[in-house]
Amino acid sequence: MLEIVASGGWLMLPIIICSIAVIAIGVERYWTLNASKIAPKHLLAQVWGWIKNNELDAAKLKELKGSSELGLILAAGLSNSRHGRDVMKDSIEEAASKVIHDLERYLGVLGTIAAIAPLLGLLGTVIGMIKVFTAIMMQGTGNAGVLAGGISEALITTAAGLCVAIPAMVLHRYFSRKVDGLVVTMEQEAVKLVDALHSERRVDVKSA
Repeated sequence: MLEIVASGGWLMLPIIICSIAVIAIGVERYWTLNASKIAPKHLLAQVWGWIKNNELDAAKLKELKGSSELGLILAAGLSNSRHGRDVMKDSIEEAASKVIHDLERYLGVLGTIAAIAPLLGLLGTVIGMIKVFTAIMMQGTGNAGVLAGGISEALITTAAGLCVAIPAMVLHRYFSRKVDGLVVTMEQEAVKLVDALHSERRVDVKSA
């Protein structure tokens, strides 16, 4: 294995670094983008129970904000619900934009790796072919070892670049779809809260 990597030339180093980054980001995002942690199914029902029982106070609001990303969005809306429907929706959208930005963390890196890994492989191919033609020009076609080394370098870097780019693209698409699904779920929950409260209803948060 090490011989194959070494025969690929110095361009194998950035390709290997890209592969490590893909693995690390994939594991981190898979662990982080957990639907049960980000948007708990029964959170809205719990919040509505607090409201109906007049139990919503500063402590409950703080607990809600720290519970999950959905909790942060709902807490932002509840904190400003007394100012009317439009202000409440604006607060929810502002909190949601920050949450979405956090959910999309590192996805851009995956997309970039998926784009540049084949280019690194192609660059290795070009360098390898340059070595082949240089060897032919200087030594003729009699030295099969030199020719094979250049061709091997060209093929290995191309294969390595594709082996990194394909999983990176798959993971990028998968996590992007997962983020989209989570955003839709949180949006639906927030809309339910706004509609349930109505524009004219106020929710007074009791002081601790």
